[in-house]
Amino acid sequence: MLKRGQKLTTLRHKIGQMLIMGFSGISLDEPNPIKDWLSSDGVGGILLFDYDLRQNRQGKNLVNQAQIKQLTNQLKHYAKMSPHNLDGLVPFIAIDYEGGAVDRLRHIDGCIKTKQPTELTALSEEALELEIGKMAETLKQLGFNLNFAPVVDLNLNEEQGIIGKLGRSFSADSQQVARVAKKFVEIFAEQGITCCYKHFPGHGSALGDTHHGFVDVTDTFQMVELEPYSSLLKNSDLSAMVMTAHVINRKLDENGLPATLSKAILTGLLRNKIGFDGVIISDDLQMQAIASHYSIDEALELTINAGADMLIFANQLGEITATEVIDRIEKLVHSQKIEKERIEEAYQRVMRLKQTLLEPALMQ
Repeated sequence: MLKRGQKLTTLRHKIGQMLIMGFSGISLDEPNPIKDWLSSDGVGGILLFDYDLRQNRQGKNLVNQAQIKQLTNQLKHYAKMSPHNLDGLVPFIAIDYEGGAVDRLRHIDGCIKTKQPTELTALSEEALELEIGKMAETLKQLGFNLNFAPVVDLNLNEEQGIIGKLGRSFSADSQQVARVAKKFVEIFAEQGITCCYKHFPGHGSALGDTHHGFVDVTDTFQMVELEPYSSLLKNSDLSAMVMTAHVINRKLDENGLPATLSKAILTGLLRNKIGFDGVIISDDLQMQAIASHYSIDEALELTINAGADMLIFANQLGEITATEVIDRIEKLVHSQKIEKERIEEAYQRVMRLKQTLLEPALMQ
């Protein structure tokens, strides 16, 4: 039996729901392709940034609280205009809001100064809940419903890389990481905001930065880095995504594919061994660890077949439209390089997760 809205759902719309796109602009009042991405292409979500890496300036999407509220409302409005969205599901409106070094709201007047994850771990239980609660309330008030946090990478290297050196890890102790991450996800869920554990299968020992090129953790990775995922994802009733890492780890994939593109890691390990059946989302596919070594079509084919259900194109390190990405994936399906069943599987996971969201109150 068809569910409400299922009759009109096309292959293109299902593919569109797999995408989280970045764009330039602070309002949809002016002509902007994002309107069509949402209303026609049926894009699954939008990722908003403070700093524009391509233009080297502040204010890519986020300028002040009133503007952010208006923008998130506009994004929801255009998504609901899609003829395929008969259930009125809102798009994911995402932000990187880990606290500390990764806080896209730190330059927004009136927003709280967030603590680093390392500082959160040192708090009492009561103080921890209060601090995370303030963060969750901030995102809810601004209209976000997806937070690309918490980082569950272990603090294994404080001298190099982009995790420990920037204070983005809760701890080197996997049990502490799981404890604080669980609390983080629970409190955000109370505000109708889903979270995302990152970066699977572990970025904490990395010496390099996948934004700039290949990063191989084969010699530094420790199996304990998988423990937070095992603890958090097995038998969990918390709805959260898992974001992939672009790291190469031959201990987990002897072929040396970056984890984002590895079926052995995403399906064999995360799905089958750890037992995660929620949404797997790729890290930004425009990062140089992927973009410098694989064509767009190669990356799309590999990551979707590996098990990724959603894909990020942040348009910070490159530029591509949602329409072009959908066209490319649709062509890969028609040429039988990606099975329709894989698209359907991903689409159903995305829909299940969206149905768990409580839409934040619209702010005028």
